Amino acid sequence: MRQISVAALAAATAWQVGDLLLKHGGLVAAIVASLSIRISLHKSVREGFGQIVGTAIGAGVALTSVWLFHFGFLAVGATVLFCSVVARALHLGEVASVNVPVTALIVIGPGLSESTAFNRLISTLIGASVAIVFSYFSHSKTPAGRAVDQISSLGLRSATLLGDMSEGVAAGYDQDTAGSWLARARLLMEEIPAIRAQALEARSFAKWFPTAEADEAEELYMRGVAVEHTVVQVRTIARTLFDSAVDGGISRETKRQIALALSMASYAITAKAEQLKEDDQSFDDQGLSNEIRSSAAALAETLIQEADSTDQEQLIRSISLITNIERIADSLDESSPALMDVDTPAEPAGQKVLKVSPLDQTRRLGSRIKRRLPKSLRKYF
Repeated sequence: MRQISVAALAAATAWQVGDLLLKHGGLVAAIVASLSIRISLHKSVREGFGQIVGTAIGAGVALTSVWLFHFGFLAVGATVLFCSVVARALHLGEVASVNVPVTALIVIGPGLSESTAFNRLISTLIGASVAIVFSYFSHSKTPAGRAVDQISSLGLRSATLLGDMSEGVAAGYDQDTAGSWLARARLLMEEIPAIRAQALEARSFAKWFPTAEADEAEELYMRGVAVEHTVVQVRTIARTLFDSAVDGGISRETKRQIALALSMASYAITAKAEQLKEDDQSFDDQGLSNEIRSSAAALAETLIQEADSTDQEQLIRSISLITNIERIADSLDESSPALMDVDTPAEPAGQKVLKVSPLDQTRRLGSRIKRRLPKSLRKYF
């Protein structure tokens, strides 16, 4: 309700401001404000920038099309075609690439002239500016606060699934039950891109917003990577248990040790998620991680003792569970080099306003021009 109310108020304000500053400028300003406002200030700035870039390009293309073909069938078709080509040539991201033809069609309305196109460009600036201001009030929490909520929620859901798997293994599960665990684990995996994007937003937001703490944002970013690794291991455990259920043949003692290890991992992840949400600095990461490793070691000892009487494929699957559980411990205390020494990919290029930076585009264009010059002239460039 808060976000809906803020979006409606932003559109109404943009309409009012646009009409006060420009003749008939309220409609375009309200449309742009509605398209640009997002859940956070950071995202709204990006959307607003995309709207401005799209309108600037669209206005130029629209004026050229109308000048060549006059307003009508050919002008509309040529405008959309040229805008799509220009957006691709400039390597605009997915958002801005859509905005270019849309805003061009807004600009190309009947009675188009240079002054009309300029007025609509200014209206776009007004709408985007209003959206940026109002987006600050769209959510009661900062990007870091939203990251904490998402990471904690995903951690608790992962812990719940591990707990259910622990109880099921101890009681004797079947293939249908294991299939439901695997389906739930796959749903958890789908949450990872949203958490990664939110953690990246919190980190970039902290770089330019004065009240944000950069250290807290970096810590949350690392915690987001850690919970991503945890979910991957939970999904792998669910898949291993499903494959084991298909073949059958796990001994009772092995099941008991697997159940204990999964239960310990579930408890540790739950405690970590609650600590993150409550900001409890006294939490002992290392202690719980060591408990998980001890339970994995007990499982390994049981498997060694029963190696002669256990089916080879089932033995290999059970051994792989030990690795998964130990990786969960590494993610819990963030001690693994896979977390500390490997960079996580940034936001996909297709979701950025500019897919390739202007500097890179300029260098590439210069290289292409240089390759087409005669060899005698290349030395001057």
